[in-house]
Amino acid sequence: MERSEIEAIVHEVLRRTMNRQDTVVQGTMPLALAVKLIEKIEAKAAEWNMRVVTAVSDASGNPVAVHCMDGAYIGSFDVALNKTYTSIAFQMSTEKLGTLSRPGESLYGIQFTNGGRIVIFGGGELLLRNGTIVGALGVSGGTARQDTELAVYGKEIFERMEQEVQQCL
Repeated sequence: MERSEIEAIVHEVLRRTMNRQDTVVQGTMPLALAVKLIEKIEAKAAEWNMRVVTAVSDASGNPVAVHCMDGAYIGSFDVALNKTYTSIAFQMSTEKLGTLSRPGESLYGIQFTNGGRIVIFGGGELLLRNGTIVGALGVSGGTARQDTELAVYGKEIFERMEQEVQQCL
């Protein structure tokens, strides 16, 4: 088989895969988009006098971009990344998972699974494109409430950016 034939087959498989409606997690998270989103979150964090680490992952939970503001806690790096992983792994915000994992709730103890990567306090949000998971956002460096507010802000910014892109198409 020639290279052009192989490329044509790969393109067709990718086209079919990206157009499937029965898949819950699909899509992409371009680096440029992740960086723009992080920059907007960092600007808001600076307004709030915060120093945070912000991570964006793709739909598989793999990191696309991580930024550490000057003076951010070094421990916030892993926490921000794990918030993206948690949001992808359980397809919900880390704040919601935290509510479901309180003592007496159905997911109590879940934070002890997945090699300790599960975060059950706010700051992790799913990023959706047309109802499809394309990535996740993790913010760490403030209180759980501050991280949650920044992550929700980031999710809203992402949705607005997505709407602007759709309007240009």
